[in-house]
Amino acid sequence: MPARKSSLPFQWLRHALLLTGAFLMVAPFVLMVSISLKSPGEIFAPEFRLLPEHWHAVENYRQAFSRQPLGRFLLNGLFVTACIFAAQALFALPCAYALAKLRWRGRETSFLFVLLALLVPPQVPAIPLYIGLWKLGLLDSYAALILPSTISVFGIFLMRQFFQTVPDDLISAARLDGLGEFAIVWRIMLPTALPALVAFGLLSLVWNWNDFFWPLLVIQTDTLATPPLGVVFFSNAEAGTNYGPLMAAATVITAPLVIAFLVAQRWFIDGVTMTAVK
Repeated sequence: MPARKSSLPFQWLRHALLLTGAFLMVAPFVLMVSISLKSPGEIFAPEFRLLPEHWHAVENYRQAFSRQPLGRFLLNGLFVTACIFAAQALFALPCAYALAKLRWRGRETSFLFVLLALLVPPQVPAIPLYIGLWKLGLLDSYAALILPSTISVFGIFLMRQFFQTVPDDLISAARLDGLGEFAIVWRIMLPTALPALVAFGLLSLVWNWNDFFWPLLVIQTDTLATPPLGVVFFSNAEAGTNYGPLMAAATVITAPLVIAFLVAQRWFIDGVTMTAVK
């Protein structure tokens, strides 16, 4: 009993820290939604109200879609993130299988390079990639948004960690049935790795959907803008920014990420947990 009582203050402290962290993370999104529901007068009112006295949501969300092609920005984001994830999975699964289950000279060294690549910020290769795309004439296109992200070292690392948990007997049985290595990847390992693939898919979606740095460099045409870049077009330094439609657009852009996580949270947690076994 004394040991249990002594742990209660620690539990209270832990829960207090978790609640504080959760509040600090959720508060900006609550404020964003609150502003998207208010009229300009209430947004700049001296006293703060979480809910507006006079709802201005319909006008704000209508202007969010009418002032800028917000629907086109959302479609661009869906297309770009879907293509990037498909390419990343296409490369990550065979590479992870080779690093986890095949025996070949240089395997550990190659995995070390994968770990080192995780330490490289995406801004480091930005200039060489930009010059390469310029030489190929691919700037200001969907290819410029998709090609630099088609190989994900984090995806290779995550899938490799999951494949480490797959029993070798399963792979040996597949080989005895006459399956080749690529057939094993797509017919055996892929169905087994669905939780980890869903977890990686959500992380890839969040990262590429929210990416602002790279689209800002390579996109000049407004109709090719991704959602974060499209939000910038709502600001107006000369006439003043109308924060109601701006926050409404930000809410609409954030909603797909929230929905995707809520739908796939069970698979996401299972995938992250299973990749952490070894």
